[in-house]
Order: sequence, then structure tokens, then C-alpha cells
Amino acid sequence: MKIFSCSNCGQVVFFENVRCTRCGSPLAYLPDRGIVSAIEPVDGVLVATASKAHGERYRLCQNSNDHGVCNWAVPADDPNLYCRGCRLNDVIPDLSRPGALVAWGRIEHAKKRMLYTLFELGLPVDSRAEKKGGLVFEFKANDAQAASPVLTGHDDGRITLNIAEADNPGREKLREQLGETYRTVLGHFRHEIGHYYWDVLIRDTDQLAPFRELFGDPDKSYEAELERHYKLGPPPNWQEFFVSTYATMHPWEDWAETWAHYLHIVDTLGTARTYGMALKPEAAGLSRPPRELKVSARSVDFEDFDDLIGAWFPLTFALNSLNRGMGLVDMYPFVLSERAIEKLRFVHDVVERAHASTTGLR
Repeated sequence: MKIFSCSNCGQVVFFENVRCTRCGSPLAYLPDRGIVSAIEPVDGVLVATASKAHGERYRLCQNSNDHGVCNWAVPADDPNLYCRGCRLNDVIPDLSRPGALVAWGRIEHAKKRMLYTLFELGLPVDSRAEKKGGLVFEFKANDAQAASPVLTGHDDGRITLNIAEADNPGREKLREQLGETYRTVLGHFRHEIGHYYWDVLIRDTDQLAPFRELFGDPDKSYEAELERHYKLGPPPNWQEFFVSTYATMHPWEDWAETWAHYLHIVDTLGTARTYGMALKPEAAGLSRPPRELKVSARSVDFEDFDDLIGAWFPLTFALNSLNRGMGLVDMYPFVLSERAIEKLRFVHDVVERAHASTTGLR
């Protein structure tokens, strides 16, 4: 994630901000430019004042005007009322229910952050209107009259999220009940989009054979493996091969969990790079820091997996140490084995191939 700033006064702002905290200027994210810009009303439209916007004209996404849950803008000549992210929605929460609007706002923020990373990586993000089996989202609440609760998951490009996941105390309680080390709305999106990209980038491609070698047979019965997982749990040596216990359930879940971790890595390191972070740790008892812990996020080559993973370990160690200093749980509560790193490398190569294909660099 880049550092964004108000184009009117230079104040650093967050990706989700709708107004500058210093000068009060209204802000919007411009997905066609990949920037946040101050916007000024001119002749019934909004003019972006950021220099990279070149005075382009926009209007706010309809979900901003109607519900205040989106800060993305739509080019003025685009006939679609919704931004590039919101037009992927098929089902939104019933806003007449208490708390639904707040939950949807949290969900949209996480979804938009995930989409930002996909755009930055140059991955195909096709809507259902643009492509058969394209991406579509539905956000639902449990219905007391229904026989079963809404399940978060993916089915042929359709990603469903139970909006109860936006309730922070409830989600934390469920995380503890399931014995998970990490559970966030953003994490859900990154995991489920991994299933989507398995369909798009692995299934029916020349990547299926190497996938089988690393992750296993995707044709194994999902229902049988699901029953086995919840009956017996993960194998005792799971840490040697997988990024998480959930990844042990089925090769599809192993891929989705590994994909999610790859997005964790590139987004966090991307943010560290734009802040110019440099780590030069000095371990107690040593006259100089170990060579392998020297890293400057400014110099990370994101096209080089070894460079990427080499920067990730010291960064997570530092961030986990900072969290512990505040009495918080580890920011990244995972240990990556050599096998898990090999799988992450495969994801990286698949992403690079997809990017080259969409940009014509292959």
C-alpha cells in the first residue's frame, strides 16, 4: 500500500479517508489512477486536484452518496453509477437491520484494500458482466428462519461473506473457539480470492501439474477431507508443510491459505517500502547485528521472490516485537517452513506470469 496525501495541503492520509484531517478537503480514491486525491466540485462534477490526475473529472460512487460506505470515485464519462469495486457486489446486507450499515462499511473497506493489491499486482479482475464466471460478491446475514447459517466461501467466482465476520468481538470469540491464530475480514477476502484465482490461473492450465506436485491432488473429495479434518484435526507435523492448520484440510485450502499469505507479504512489505523503513537490529550480546537481519524495505525487488521473502522475516520479527511491547498478540503469528516457502514461491511465479500476460510482457 502506498502512502497517500491530500493534494491540497500535503497531509498524509489513509487509503480509506474521505476527508483531510488538516484542511478538511473531501477526498476520493481514483482507481484508474491508483491515488487518493482531493476533489473539488466544478459544474456539477468533481475535479481531482492531484497532479497525477491531470484535472480529470469524476463523481462519487453511488454507495458513497447513498450509504457512505465507499470512498472510490467513478470517471465522469463512465455510465456505471458504481465504482470499480462496488459494481462487483451482487448482494448487500439488509440495511434495515441494526448494525448492518456499520458492518457493510467495514466489509467494503477490507474488500477495497484487497482489490487495491490485486490491481497493483496486475491480476485480472473481471466482473460477472465482463466474463462468464467473473468475480461477484454477496454479503449476507444469518436468517433465524433458515435451516443453516450463511457460510463464508467461494463458488465459481461468487464470494459469499457472512457479515457477522465484521463484528470484532464475535469474530475474536469464534477465532478462539476454532483455535485459529489469525482471523480478520481482510484475511477472509484474501483467502477466498485465492480460490477464485485457482480457477482462473491454475485449473485447466499448464500450472496444474506443478500444483499437484506441491499441493497434492485437487480432485480428492472435498467433503471427505472436510469431515476428516474436523474429526481428526491437522497432522502432528503440519508445521513442516503448511502455513496454517486450515491449509491441511485439502489442496484447494492449502492453495488459498498460501495465496492469502502471499498477499499479506506483498501488501505489508509494500507499505513498509513506501514509508522508507530500514531495519538494522542489534541483538543483545553481539557487537554488530547478524548480516541476515539487515534489510531496507526501500530496496526490496518485488519481482525477485528471494528478495521478497528475505525482507519479510526481519520485518515480521520487528513488528511482532513491537506488538509484544504494547502487550498485543503477534502481528504475524505464523512460522513459515521451507515447504511453505516453496509453495509461496509457486504463488509468486503464478502471479508474475499472470501480470506478464495481462501487460503483454510475456
